[in-house]
Amino acid sequence: MTPYSTTTAPSRTTAPARFLLLGDSHAGPIGRAAKAAGIPFHGGPIGAGREFTADFFDVRGDDIVFRKPEADRYYRRFLAELDTPALGALTVPLVSTLGFSAHFVATAENWKVYRVRGAFPPGFLASRHFDGIVLSMSRGALAFYRRARRLGLRTLAVMPPQRVPGHADAAVFRAAQDTLRRALLPLGVEIVDLRERATDSTGRQRPELCEPDDTIHGNLAFGRMILADLLARGL
Repeated sequence: MTPYSTTTAPSRTTAPARFLLLGDSHAGPIGRAAKAAGIPFHGGPIGAGREFTADFFDVRGDDIVFRKPEADRYYRRFLAELDTPALGALTVPLVSTLGFSAHFVATAENWKVYRVRGAFPPGFLASRHFDGIVLSMSRGALAFYRRARRLGLRTLAVMPPQRVPGHADAAVFRAAQDTLRRALLPLGVEIVDLRERATDSTGRQRPELCEPDDTIHGNLAFGRMILADLLARGL
């Protein structure tokens, strides 16, 4: 795991950071793209995606404390680089991939009980029951975004590469993302959703946007697509 924090512009002059990036490994290509383009920012991956679904932080005043010490150390370093004492004092947008590693939610073994003769009942993946399961499994991520919005932060959540590893149920993977998206939009979270542009006719991530020898991550080209979307939004 590598944080990609930087505030060095191509001219080697110091420029104010344009956003704070907090995420799992899916934040890596975003950070690499911003660094390569000379876009000043701070942040990067602070842990693995599976660590950011259920409860993973505590509230402390106008700040949060990540329960995993390593994640909190990265977070504190990024805040210090921004000369910011707490999340609530952040003056730049928050960009995050936390909670959108849908392949963990979609672990196929967990969903076998809901299949009947190998298939989900009609309407199951669009049902309140399905939404409830996904939101319960992702409660920590939802609480994180809710907290960021209550602190008044402009918050952007980045949806993951459309890559489904062998242990995950592809139908659940795709449906779970929509459940999370629907839950976050009413909070005022902006969703960076590149699925239509990044996938082929089957809904899979286009090969040229995939990290080679890897089953879940996007590559630098995908990171550049996300960065372009962020810049188009004024970051």
